[in-house]
Formats: sequence, structure tokens, C-alpha cells
Amino acid sequence: MRQYDVLIIGSGLAGLTLALKVATEKKVCLVSKRNVNDSASNWAQGGIAAVLTDDDSIEAHIHDTLIAGAGLCDAEVTRLVAEHGRETVEWLIAEGVPFTREDDDSGFHLTREGGHSHRRIIHAADATGHAVQKTLAEKVREHANIDVLEDHIAVDLITARKVGIESAECLGAYVLDNTTGKVMTIGAQHTILATGGTGKVYLYTTNPDVSTGDGIAMAWRAGCRVANMEFIQFHPTCLYHPQAKSFLITEAVRGEGGILTLPDGTRFMPEHDARAELAPRDIVARAIDFEMKKRGIDCVYLDISHQPADFVLSHFPTIYRRCMELGIDITKQPIPVVPAAHYCCGGIMTDHAGRTDIPGLYAIGETACTGLHGANRLASNSLLECLVFGQAAAEDILSQAVKDVPPLPYWDESRVTDADEEIIITHNWNELRRFMWNYVGIVRTNKRLARALHRIHMLRDEVHEFYSNFRISNNLVELRNLLQVAELIVKSAMERHESRGLHYSKDYPDMLPDAVPTVLEPSNYYSLLDSQHGHHHH
Repeated sequence: MRQYDVLIIGSGLAGLTLALKVATEKKVCLVSKRNVNDSASNWAQGGIAAVLTDDDSIEAHIHDTLIAGAGLCDAEVTRLVAEHGRETVEWLIAEGVPFTREDDDSGFHLTREGGHSHRRIIHAADATGHAVQKTLAEKVREHANIDVLEDHIAVDLITARKVGIESAECLGAYVLDNTTGKVMTIGAQHTILATGGTGKVYLYTTNPDVSTGDGIAMAWRAGCRVANMEFIQFHPTCLYHPQAKSFLITEAVRGEGGILTLPDGTRFMPEHDARAELAPRDIVARAIDFEMKKRGIDCVYLDISHQPADFVLSHFPTIYRRCMELGIDITKQPIPVVPAAHYCCGGIMTDHAGRTDIPGLYAIGETACTGLHGANRLASNSLLECLVFGQAAAEDILSQAVKDVPPLPYWDESRVTDADEEIIITHNWNELRRFMWNYVGIVRTNKRLARALHRIHMLRDEVHEFYSNFRISNNLVELRNLLQVAELIVKSAMERHESRGLHYSKDYPDMLPDAVPTVLEPSNYYSLLDSQHGHHHH
């Protein structure tokens, strides 16, 4: 067993921010499933939304966020995040993040994205996330008080109840070392889930392979409430190419004049919305989905080639290079694109300091549901949320008295054997992603949702049996989590009898007068079922 003051699961912007903010006084362990930079933060192109100029205002940023969130944003949380924007960006600048400056060096260049009333997105060319991630990851690696465990996946949280102590708190986690196949016990006074999103539950996603909803599944099994899981943001424009897995084409391409066309070059957005290409993402994604299904086409096209070549090169160097590698010259040709699962607006319910329902357990970043995004996230508010809640949770942790963590039981492998074949995992994973795409995608119906739930339950029983009898692997842990998250998405979608924000149902096309979040309460049945199998008989 290892012991730390603070255990952080996940190495994206939220986890790194919190690690650096608490490591001044605490001994920290940061667990990363692959390597530290395999996070969605590292892939984020757009930037960080923050009020940085005199002509912009906190009120305007709040207003834009509330409009996008379609009545479901928590007004208090939205104000809190908007008000802390400038200070978190200044912290990043002080840490050395190389944001893009104006040509005359008079200050930082700000860009504008769909849904924003002002230019307020600070960015580093079209690879902001990478610049931020790289800067902070280097600081974390050098820090004497932070141990980084790469190639490790958290399997389950250790709650006091699981170890026979009558209290509700979280005491740490079981963590699988993917290089040795051994499970270690890590005890901590504070455990933070910063595990990112759930995109890999879908066939097409802009997320990295690690986005399997691990934190949401672990928190649910441990007894936390989960909210608003039906609101999955599909990014309208993901590069469609057999060799280009999950390469996103930033919204800024449309912001700088890019147009969407059918294969024959006809524009179609003006028919769907007066704002055409600059309509909010959910409207653009639904329009593309509609045109693809109606015409039976595999993709649509995004064209920026009418802009001068040097303009395209200077604004979108990353996209230009990636497309050139695949033989597409974006200064002359349109880019083939499809919508893809991009961001999960729901997640583990938290308060203003990132605290979950379980004492000692925090959730920050995409895995959390803070109330900021409501029914639809505004562009570039996600990195901002990671920063603000990373800092808020750090302050909360630093304000608390030190407490002892009791000795925790080892992971029990005495009743399991090595799996004879992995094909069941691969097969179930592929099946899940395909039916989630078809039945729980951009447009939903009661019938599609019922079909999906039925299949999830069949797969879950198979996987549960497998999990109970065999030694665990990274893929098995991920599949178990994905099935749990898929069920939460479907059940949330079934509970919403209206269309709002990112949730669009053909059976309930209208919006109800009152906006109510979807909150799922964990039933004891599942947590019992899950703790009573091969690995954890106490």
C-alpha cells in the first residue's frame, strides 16, 4: 500500500492545475492511464474563454453561457467561473504558456467562436491545449512533491464502507499497473477524479482513446449522484478519413469564413438556421446529421479555400499540416468532415469547490457536472472550467486539517484466473460503440433508446461475469466503465421528455416550460452487486 495526502486520477488540465496548486504543502500522487499528455486537454485547439478586454464584460460572458446552456446552467456557478477567468489565464501566462500575440505585439490575440458575443478566446495558434498541457506537465514532472504514475489505470475507489468502517468517506483507490498487471492500493486523505470525458462510448469521437468515462463510473459505483448525462456535445466537424482517427477541425475555421457544403459544392446551412455556419454547434451537428441521413452520404465538406493561402497557413498551421499528410490541401480543397462525440456536459455532481457526495472525494473537469454547461457547453468554456475548479478544489483541500488514513486491504486475486481470450472484450466494445452511435446519437427516439438499454444490459451481464472470474486488464476495466456510462446516458435520455440543448428527441420535439436537471441517484443494488465479486469479498 502507498499513502499520499492527495491522489489525483487523471492528467489533463484539471488534474495538473490541482496538482501544482496543492503540491506546495502536500505529497501528491498523479495517476495517468497512458502518458501524461494523452488527455483531451492536450488536443484542444480553440482556446480559453475569459474576459480580458475593456469592451467585454463578465455579464456578457455569463449571458452567452446561459443562452448556450438552454435554461439549465447554474447561475451562481456560471458567475463564479466567469469572474475567475482572468486570474486563471494570468496564472497560465506566469507559468510560461506561450499564447499567441497580436501582430504588433500590443497584447494577446483574441479570437471569437460560435455563441460568443465578443472576441474573448485567448489561444496558442490552433493548438492551445497542447501549449498549456506541455507547460504544466513539465512543471509537474519536475516537482519534488509530486509522484507521477504513468500507464496506470484506476479500477475502483476505496470507500470506508468497503473496508468495514462505518463512515461515508473515500480513502483512496485501487490502481492497476498496466506494465505488470498488478493492482496496488493507494490510500489518500483527498482523492480527485479528473478523468475527463466519455467519447469512446461512441463510434466517432474527437476524444483520445483514454476517454472512457472511468471517473463517472467509479463515482457512481461508490454512491455519488450523476447528472445531465443525456447532454453529449457532438462536434460538427471531425476530419473524415480512414487514417485520421479523431482529428477535430476547430470551430474557428467557420469563425474565419469556412463554409459547409454537400459533395456537389452546394451550401446547406442557410436552410437550417439564419446564422448559417456560425449557428451553435448542436444546430450545425443536427443539420449535418440530417443531410447525411437524408442523402445517404458518408460525410459533408468544410471549405476555407476561398481565403488567401497565407491567411489559412498562419491561422491553422496544425490543421493544414495534418490534412497535407493525408493528401488534402486545405488552401485549395474542401475538408471532408462528420460530426463526432466531443464533450460530455453531464457527470458527477459537485459543489462550488469540486466536492462530490462522498467526503474526501472531488471531481473536476469534464468528468464533473458543476452546473456551468447546462444543456450545451459554450465553446472554450471547458478549459476555463478545468482551471477554475482545479484551483477551487485545491483551496478547499489546503484549508482542511490533516487526518490519518487507516490501513486498507490489498486487492484480492485469490479466486480469479487469467482470461483465456480477449476477443469478448474487443467484440463487446465495438458493438457498444456502434449501437450507441446509431441509437443514442445526435437524434433520439424512445424506440432507439429502449433498444440501446436492452443491449447494454446483455453486454453488462457478460462483462460482469468476465470481471468476476478473470484477472483484470486495462481493456476490461475500460469496457466495464463504458457500459456503466452508456447506461447512465440512456437512462438520463429516457427521463427527459422534451428536446433541449444537445438532447433532441423525435418523440418529444418541444421544450417544456420548466428547465429541470436530470439527476440519477445510485441505488444500493448496483454498489452491492459490484463490491461482492471475485475481487473484493470482505
